[in-house]
Amino acid sequence: MEKILIHTEFIKLDSLLKLAGLVETGGEAKLLIQNGLVRVNGEVCAMRGKKLRAGDTVALEGRTVAIGQGR
Repeated sequence: MEKILIHTEFIKLDSLLKLAGLVETGGEAKLLIQNGLVRVNGEVCAMRGKKLRAGDTVALEGRTVAIGQGR
């Protein structure tokens, strides 16, 4: 499991996918999310603007990213 630190209260799902290197573009993130391929905390999430906070996990194509709070 990879870990990404955020320095704000939340990060949106599509932005996290790009930050973590799971996708290259926002358009790619949108398609994967719309097609039900992204899981947030173990459940399929179809909202690309979903607000993720420290403690959440995101899974895509066998990779899992945990979100932590940075300083």
